[in-house]
Amino acid sequence: MVAVMPSSSRAARPSCTGRTGRPRSAEADAAILLAAREALVDLGWSKFTMGDVATRAGVAKTTLYRRWAGKNELVVDAVAVLFDELELPDLGSLVADVEGVVLQFAALLERPETKTALMAVVAESTRDDALRGRIRSAIVDRQKRLVLVGRERAQARGELPYEADPAVSARHTDLIFDVVAGAVVHRALVSAEPVDEEWARDFTLLICSGLAATA
Repeated sequence: MVAVMPSSSRAARPSCTGRTGRPRSAEADAAILLAAREALVDLGWSKFTMGDVATRAGVAKTTLYRRWAGKNELVVDAVAVLFDELELPDLGSLVADVEGVVLQFAALLERPETKTALMAVVAESTRDDALRGRIRSAIVDRQKRLVLVGRERAQARGELPYEADPAVSARHTDLIFDVVAGAVVHRALVSAEPVDEEWARDFTLLICSGLAATA
C-alpha cells in the first residue's frame, strides 16, 4: 500500500458513470464528495440521502444524479478520493518506506469520515455485487500502485530482485497489497487497537523479511 497527509479539500477524481452532459466541475465534485462524507458521519448509512448531500453541497439533487446513480456509488467515490492522496514516501530503504505508508494509512483510517464511509460501504457490499466491484476498481485496484512503486524502488536499490514473469509479478502485487491493507484495516477498525510506531515497525520487519525469504 502509499509523505503527504490526506486532505478532503482536494479536487475529486471524476466518477466513471458513463453519463454525458455539461462538463464536470472539479470544484462541484469536491464539494459534493466532502458533503457526502460529512453527511455520512452525521447521519449514518441508514439516514444518508442524496437530497441531504445536495443541500449540504449547495447544488441541485439532479446534479448528483448526473454524476452518480445512487448513494452507493457516491459514497465509494467520496472515500476513494481520500485514498488517492496516499503517497509512498521515499525514505531510503524498503523497510522505512513501508513503515511510513503503514503509519500514513493508519492515520487516514482514524479520520471519522474515512472510518464511517469505509465500514458502511464494505458492510453494504456483502449484499451488493455491483458495489463490491466498484470498491475494488475505485479503491483497491487504484491503490495497488503503491505496491508497484515500492517494489520498483526496492528493485532499483538492489533490495529485491526483478521478476521476469508478469503473472508472478501480478500475483505478488496482489498478495502484498492484501497482507498490508488487510492487517492495517483489521488492526485499526476491527480490533480497534492502535497502529503506533512500534506496531508498524514490527509489522514492517515481518513483511520485509518475508519478501526477502521469498526472493
